Amino acid sequence: MVIAQWVVRHRLAVLLSWLALTAALAVPARRAERALDAVARVRGSEAVAVERALAERFGSPFARNALLVATGVPSPATDGGAAVLDTLVRRVMALPGVSGTLSFRDVADTMLLGRGGRGAIVLVGLAPSDNRLDAMVPTLRLASAGAARALRARYPSVSVRWTGEVLINYDLRRTSTDEVAKAETRVFPLTFLLLLLAFGALAAALLPLGAGAIAISCALGLAVLINAVWPLSILLQSTVSMIGLGVGIDYALLTVSRYREARAGGLDPHAAAVEAGAHGGHTIALSGVAVMIGFAALLLVPLNELQSTGVGGIIVVALSVLMATTLLPALLALLGPRLDWGSIARRTASARGRDAHGARWRAWGRLVVRHPWLVLVVSATPLVALAWQARRLNPEVPRGQWLPASMESARAMDDLAAIGRGGLVNSMRVILALPADVPATSARGLDAIRQLTDRLALDHRVARASSLATAGPVGRLPPSVRALLVSADERLATIELIPRDSVDFGALTDLARDIRRLDVAAVSGVAGASAQVGGMAAFNADYVAAIDARAWRVVGLVLAGTFLALVIGFKSVLVPVKALALNLLSVGAAFGAVVIVCQEGHGARWLGLAGPLGGVFPAVPLTVFCIVFGLSLDYEVFLVARVAEARAHMDHAAAIVEGLAHTGGVITSAALIMIAVFGAFAIGDFVFVKVLGFALAVAVLIDATLVRVAIAPALLLLAGEWNWWPGPRPRRDGATSADGR
Repeated sequence: MVIAQWVVRHRLAVLLSWLALTAALAVPARRAERALDAVARVRGSEAVAVERALAERFGSPFARNALLVATGVPSPATDGGAAVLDTLVRRVMALPGVSGTLSFRDVADTMLLGRGGRGAIVLVGLAPSDNRLDAMVPTLRLASAGAARALRARYPSVSVRWTGEVLINYDLRRTSTDEVAKAETRVFPLTFLLLLLAFGALAAALLPLGAGAIAISCALGLAVLINAVWPLSILLQSTVSMIGLGVGIDYALLTVSRYREARAGGLDPHAAAVEAGAHGGHTIALSGVAVMIGFAALLLVPLNELQSTGVGGIIVVALSVLMATTLLPALLALLGPRLDWGSIARRTASARGRDAHGARWRAWGRLVVRHPWLVLVVSATPLVALAWQARRLNPEVPRGQWLPASMESARAMDDLAAIGRGGLVNSMRVILALPADVPATSARGLDAIRQLTDRLALDHRVARASSLATAGPVGRLPPSVRALLVSADERLATIELIPRDSVDFGALTDLARDIRRLDVAAVSGVAGASAQVGGMAAFNADYVAAIDARAWRVVGLVLAGTFLALVIGFKSVLVPVKALALNLLSVGAAFGAVVIVCQEGHGARWLGLAGPLGGVFPAVPLTVFCIVFGLSLDYEVFLVARVAEARAHMDHAAAIVEGLAHTGGVITSAALIMIAVFGAFAIGDFVFVKVLGFALAVAVLIDATLVRVAIAPALLLLAGEWNWWPGPRPRRDGATSADGR
């Protein structure tokens, strides 16, 4: 109450402070797309160690590289095709930051030709002086587009496209940014309409929407500042937009609703703003802490994507809480009656509508307290059945082509597959480390390399294994090729594995794990020899391992932290236990829906998926758990806090009815808005965000309907006064009962 009174008393200073903060952070926020990292990183990853070794110990110009794919042109084995390839290579080599090229003109390697001579492939080394690989992409594409235009007069069906890890990451960055912009464009009008229907006035509807927009802008600005010392992933942008719109509007909605309720009870604007800031602020702060605990748990996982999601979530939720408890009460005190500006109905009619709405929730509350067991069984049965499906959740990378079709790098991957060279994108590099007394170019070293190369080539998932032992006489190798195969000190040698086109990414991840389990010393015949595996599939194995190693620690922290926060907030043990159990049910049901729709494809086309994914990405289950667990507590805190308030002047059953009457409409409106927000992201083209948005939308739908307004109040009634143990029993004066007596 003291803080709310101070905020209302110093409302102009509060407003000016928020205005200054928003203006200051808007500048870095505009740089979010360029500043945030599109590359997924795993701290301590073996795949990253391989990449570093190639750059530092081999001196290879191809440590970081891209693939230029040309189709619709003659084979480079012909004179015409050779001339086309020479033209492409000259254009590429003239670009700043290109460290080398490798094509069929350099080595007569059929893997650099399309099957049957269809098309050509150029390996292009990337080494910009400022180490900004993504900044090279527009230049690369401009050059290839110019080459394609020049060739099109002779070869009308020519296509020249880029792909590879650098290009894919760049395209994912741009796609993510575009998807966020499209989702916000879709969701803002719909959210405004829902708020207008909820409040019946333009001014009242604009306040929560403005709060969400400010929370997003300020959170992105802070994230860019943090990024200067702690590199953050571009995935943070989607997280901040989704959570900022959902939570920011939710908290603002609750504050404005409490203010209007206080005004309807006869309080003047200043007193009503204090009431909204004090009572609504306590509920919002408790809810915000619970949500932030879920995001904070993601910081335990050494993946920049999950840590960035955690950082973005913490920032935007903290800002949303601060706005709902400071900025909005100050604005409400200033606006006063002007909050109803732009009413879409007469005030008396609007008030009657709100009363009727409250009466319907009060009637529902009476039904729940009269038949709690019936409500519990009818509501819980479908949720348990849905949650049971979650046992089949497959947290693996989806099968097939799941990258957005709008990405040039994805279309180039399709081009590679069409000419029978799809495995090039997923090639693996195995680095064999030899003892100091066995140089790689010695007879014993070459024999060790040959033994391991032959062993890996036998795997049915491998189309070809090449190394120093298969490249011909070492002395005749071009310097650029030699630098790919052996380090300068001859202690390390690479074995390049090209997988078969028919092998999916999941099988390649298993291949990386299998190679890492090999007894390399026994296979190579050299005591002390060891190997490391790099490449996208190997990185995925590191990614999954990092999640698996910390998943239960993250879950434990979320459960323990949330339990402690609720115990402190409600001074109760049973209420937090019940909240945690219901949250687990909501999360399980959301996972069950993901299995049915996304993983197995039932109704997938309605979501914009071409078919079943087979897997739902390694990061989705943990991300959804942490986000949903916090968001689900929003409505639990809204309801239980209001029931706890009502206990002071009515019996237990009546307090539950009163709690539902006052929060049922708020929970429904907030849930509709959050579903609209998550749904807007779920209908985009970015499959990871699509699955995430769908899971969150389903979880909120389940939580706001069956769980919080049916199962939760039924359990509250059945537990009776034990809900509030060990807290004191309230002293009631003139207590009323559930039927109003």
